[in-house]
Parts: sequence; C-alpha cells; structure tokens
Amino acid sequence: MNLNLQIEAILFSSEEPVSIAEIIAFYSRHNGIEYAEREIKNILEQSISKYNSLDLPFTLIEIGDGYIFKSKSEYYSTITEYLQRDQLKKLTGAALETLAIIAYKQPVTKSEIEEIRGVNTDYTIKKLLEKDLIKITGRSEEVGKPLIYGTTGFFLEYFGINNLDELPRLKEFVETENQIGEKESITH
Repeated sequence: MNLNLQIEAILFSSEEPVSIAEIIAFYSRHNGIEYAEREIKNILEQSISKYNSLDLPFTLIEIGDGYIFKSKSEYYSTITEYLQRDQLKKLTGAALETLAIIAYKQPVTKSEIEEIRGVNTDYTIKKLLEKDLIKITGRSEEVGKPLIYGTTGFFLEYFGINNLDELPRLKEFVETENQIGEKESITH
C-alpha cells in the first residue's frame, strides 16, 4: 500500500491533529518500520501541496505540531450556516415557549413575554436572536421604551409556513368557575 495514502487516511479519520512523532510511533509499533522524521515531513508537505492545488472543499493543514484535514476558508460561511441550522433542532422547551409567545402576540416586549411565562427570558431571547428566529422590530412607546420583538422570514421558512396566518389557531380556553356552595344543575 502507498505510504502517502495510508498517512492521509490516518489524518482523514482523526478528529485531532496528528503529529509526525505519532505517525512514526504508529508504524514502529504496528509494522516494525522506523521512518525518519524528515521522510514523514516530506510526505506531509507533498500531501499539503496536492490538496491545496485540487479544487476540493477541504485541505490538509499543519496546526501546532500536528496535521489534520480541514475545510477550506472559502467554505466557512456555508458550513457555519449549515451547522446553525442543525442547532435549531435543539430548541429547548423554554425557547419554544418563548418563540410561540412572540409568534402569536407580536409585536411584543420582553416584559410582556416574561409576564406570560412567569420567568426571566434574557437568555432565551438572546439565543432566539442568534438563531435568527426572532428580530428586534422597534421600540415601544411604554416607559423606558423597551425593545419590541417579532419573528423573522427564517422563522417562517424553518416552520414551513408562508405567513403568520398559517400558524395553527389557538383554542380559546374558558375556565369554568366553581364557587363554594354553588351546585351544578342536573337535567335529566
């Protein structure tokens, strides 16, 4: 087997940078072959040149005293967007609750959200802003001019709806009041 490709396979499968010393130790233990540091370094330099010259979204780089495959910098924004999309799947119950309040009551202030939820929502609102599910739409005329929040176009896209009218309708909850001593009338 080609030593260059074997080393690339090791680097490709590793989640951490692999040093030249680790490569030499691996081959010494498993094959009984003692490669010189310069020989491995030359192979790695050839591989770096090869991957930099190819039109691929990844390359081989040296980090500290090790080597690892990484995405090329021109793909960072695409990868970041994709990874953030995956994070949306991990919305907490608190985040979903807060998002629902904003979606149904917008435009809404933080204090109105907190009044409904009964807890501080600073962290949750910050996370929803970072995930681009909500945005600041202005300032209220209330005392202190608090920020007003609403949902974004990405919110609609993420939940697969075209506009807010497509949100499920909230059922109106009517609590029956039972007073002490009040009897229900029973009809037969």
